[in-house]
Amino acid sequence: MSMPIAPHIGSHSPLGKVLGDAIGYWERRRVGYNLALAAVVLGWLAVAWTRLRGLFGIEHLLALFVLAVLANMCYCAAYLVDVPVQLSEFRDGWRRRRWLLWLVGTLFGMALAWFWIADEILPAAGT
Repeated sequence: MSMPIAPHIGSHSPLGKVLGDAIGYWERRRVGYNLALAAVVLGWLAVAWTRLRGLFGIEHLLALFVLAVLANMCYCAAYLVDVPVQLSEFRDGWRRRRWLLWLVGTLFGMALAWFWIADEILPAAGT
């Protein structure tokens, strides 16, 4: 007889409802987060194209891919805040204000992308 690794979380359990709500909320906003980070990268490309155009080898494109994956892994940190708060008595107020977490997280991600380009990528380009 095999034991399940994790208990079944049905959509009618409190945790199932919270997880469904969190996934529905955060995944719809992931596109906006990625567009904001892409805007930072495109902004740097527009400003520093002459210095960056030599950095388009396969290794640099792979590094960009890895950074994009890491940025999306960081986005998942929202679940670490959202799910426990939704399971508390603060659920209703939190659901009305959790857009602030998205905004702060997106701005923080944009700042990190800006810093990474300015501090790591531009100096590697010989600027």
